Parts: sequence; C-alpha cells; structure tokens
Amino acid sequence: MTSIRLLISVAATHQWPLLQLDVKNAFLNGHLSEEVYMRPPPGLPHATGLVCCLRRALYGLKQSPRAWYARFHDVVLQIGFQPSTHESALFFRRTSRGLVLILLYVDDMVITGSDSTAIDEVKHHLFHEFEMKDLGLLQYFLGIEVASSPKGYLLTQTKYVTDILHRAQLTDDKNIDTPIELHVKFSDSDGVPLADPTEYRELVGSLVYLTVTRPDIAYAVHIVSQFVCAPQSTHWAALLRILRYVRGTMFQCLFLSSSSSDLILRAYADADWAGDISDRKSTYGFCVFLGDSLISWKSKKQSVIARFTAEAEYRAMAHATSEVVWLRWLLSDMGVTISSPTPLFCDNKSAIQIAHNSVFHECTKHIEIDCHFVRHHLQSGTIALPFISSSLQLADFFTETHTSARFRFLLGKLSMLSGLAS
Repeated sequence: MTSIRLLISVAATHQWPLLQLDVKNAFLNGHLSEEVYMRPPPGLPHATGLVCCLRRALYGLKQSPRAWYARFHDVVLQIGFQPSTHESALFFRRTSRGLVLILLYVDDMVITGSDSTAIDEVKHHLFHEFEMKDLGLLQYFLGIEVASSPKGYLLTQTKYVTDILHRAQLTDDKNIDTPIELHVKFSDSDGVPLADPTEYRELVGSLVYLTVTRPDIAYAVHIVSQFVCAPQSTHWAALLRILRYVRGTMFQCLFLSSSSSDLILRAYADADWAGDISDRKSTYGFCVFLGDSLISWKSKKQSVIARFTAEAEYRAMAHATSEVVWLRWLLSDMGVTISSPTPLFCDNKSAIQIAHNSVFHECTKHIEIDCHFVRHHLQSGTIALPFISSSLQLADFFTETHTSARFRFLLGKLSMLSGLAS
C-alpha cells in the first residue's frame, strides 16, 4: 500500500495520467511448471480411477499466484520492462521520450508515466496477450476510492467504512472526536471475556485495512489489535469508540498533493517508552512525507523491552531509517533521484547524540546493530538527524493518546482533508 501511495504521489507531482487495467480470470493465464493432478469436477463423466492433469493454473491452487506472476513477468520483460528489485509488484521501462511504470496487484494494475506513446504500446501488447478490461482513469483500486482534482488526488474508503458500520450495527447516534480515550491503558485481564470473540476479530481486521487511508486511527487500531486472541469487555468498548469516531469522520480522506515543486522526503520518528502496562514494552511510530504528501506511517509495539527512553527512541529511529532507505530506492526506480540527505526528525537529544558518537558505551551495548545501521546511513548521507521539539513531533500521533485539541493539531499536519470540504 505504501508503494501505491508513493506511485500516486509521484504521478500527481509530475501531472502523469493514472490508468487502470483489469485482467479477466488472471490465474488462468499462469503456466504450471510442474505436474498437478485433481479429482474430476462433479458432473464430468469419467472412467473410474482417472484423474485430471492440469494444463493451466486454477483458482484455489497454491501455485496459481506464483504462476500468474511469472507469466506476467515474462510478458512485460519482452517489451523492455525491468522488475524493481525493491518492490516485486513494480515494473519500469525507460524510453527515449520518458518513463513508463506498471504497478500490479493480482489482476489489477495501474499504468502511469511520462511517455504517452509508450503507454499506448504497452496497453496494446497486454491486450494482445491477455483478456483485459480498460477501466480508464484510476478511480477505484483495491477498495480505495481515488478522486482527482487540479490540486492532487484524494484517497478515501467511504464505501468500505459504510460496510464496516453496517456490520457493526451501532445502536446509538453518538459520535466521538478522538478514536481513543485520553491516558487509557489496557491489559489482557481487563473486564470480562467476550462470549464470542468472532465479531471483535472481524471488525478489528476490517479496521486494519481502513488504516490504508486513515492514519488518524492507526494508533487506536494498533491498541485493539493486540487483544484479538482473548478480547475482554473493555477492549470491545474501545473498539466501539473507534467505530463511533469513524462514523463521525466518514468522509475523511488522505490528500496527495500535486503542488510540491520538489520531491523531497522527510521523516519523523518517536517512541512512547514502556507505555504498555502489561509487559512494559514501548510503542514506536514514524511517518514519512514526500513533499507535502503523507505516504508511509506505522504504529507498532517494539519486540523487546527498552531499558531507558533513548533506547526506545533509537529503535524507533532505526525502523524509520529502514523505511527511508527503501523509499529512496523505490523512488529511484520511479525516476526520482534524491541526492540530499533525508531529514529524520527526532525529539530526543540523547538518541541523536548516540547516532553521532562513534564510541560505543554501556548505554548502547543493547542496541549495537541499530547503532551501526543508523550511524552508517548518517555518515553516508542517506539521512540527517535534526532535533525537533516534542510539540512539533508528528510521529507522536502514532505512539500515544492525545487531547482533542492536540489530536486536531497533529491531524492537520498529516495532509488529511474532509471529503465534503474538499
């Protein structure tokens, strides 16, 4: 999903068209490289003891996705495309007139680029090889509604939200201005176990996919998703609060701007030290912007316990650095070269000093690999580590709860708009 947002952001800035194609019965185009047999389907007359030998991949067969991808890979390579080594779903072709990009997700693909003639040639070749539908300009992709405007693209999941709320069957009309209560802490033993956790798990899973265009619920969904194994009544109440917030902000959308003159990355990383009262693990969060557009974010609990604040912050910095390095590689495949260091804003001076200090000491022996990783990219000019005050730390949005005023302030910095207002 980050690759999709990145591709749309690059296309918006360059004023490239975004075209969508759909392959009919995509898996049936895959060629099997091994012998696979199946029972004859019901209703097919056959002699006793005979089985079917498959010549093509079928839906439901484990080999089908790989066989279809291999076939598509071979077809686009024939016309000069190269697969990205950093994103297996991305293919690019450089021509004398510009660049063509294809992003494939199963049977849906998005084509964009600066060479309109080459794009038409690619479409003609694909229609010759596969049975396809030309869906025109990108409007609906993987449940994401894409609306274009002179200022950029709006990504929203309004229809998906409607389906979630219909499934939840909320009985009240109460809306909430923040998705999670201020200073709330949850544990595995809170409340009473749910008699049937199925609905809880289904709704949490649905909300996880909603975070594709809704970073404003990323932290809250991260919290409730930790209890899907054995949810309690308090966790159910927290889930309902998220749903009420989503209902009141149904038309909230992610805005990818086309007005950015320079495609420059900037990142923010933060951590809430020992914030989980059950295991005292820290929650880290980061967000990455391309120009004015938010393209990547994460809210996740760290896998190990940090002994002090700087350690938790440094681990968050390492995760953000990894994301920045990957995005710079991916942008290079999309024809965008970034030569200057990417600023990674951190509000912890101790963590910044550790990155600049080449001498390891007692405070860093638990995070030695992270130290080497961040310091390497700092010295090689991939990242820079400017200090930012906690009040302006945008990654704080993904690590802890906030008051309504603070929540609205941070939300306003994340390139999100109300769909009705836009």
